[in-house]
Amino acid sequence: MADSVRIRDYRSSDADEVNRLAVTAFDQFRDAFHDWPAMRTGLSKTSELSSGGEIIVADLGDRLAGAVGYFGPGVKKAAFFDQAWPIIRMLVVDPVDAVDRRKGLGHALTSECFARARRDRCQTIALHTSPIMTVALPMYLRMGFSKLHDAPPIHGVPYAVYTKAL
Repeated sequence: MADSVRIRDYRSSDADEVNRLAVTAFDQFRDAFHDWPAMRTGLSKTSELSSGGEIIVADLGDRLAGAVGYFGPGVKKAAFFDQAWPIIRMLVVDPVDAVDRRKGLGHALTSECFARARRDRCQTIALHTSPIMTVALPMYLRMGFSKLHDAPPIHGVPYAVYTKAL
């Protein structure tokens, strides 16, 4: 990974950029979601994840190029997750430059979630993702996640829960 990549904690001043990044990253999937306007509205509030979890960001040079939410054990989560597990939510990498996706930003952000789960003395971490995520899902599988069970679809897009032993 390039020396210019820095993983750090989210700051409230990052809110607009995190929200823009989430919408931009998911825009490639707009035709897959039955209600893209509703999905887009939700994505545009991604920074609000900071009220219940930790947002971690990746700076590439002088710009924010990726973000992810980490929700520790015992923090309220969707019912399809074991509430004792930490979870990873909303991993996004800026598609503005496809090269960013080869710099390992998603891997670095996910690895930081692993580190926080270990800090929290957890033995399992979980996430939910979709087969339409043709970059993220293979990365998660390479990182040791395996499918546990299907999760409810989001605006018509299938999702499943994946876990990894730490």
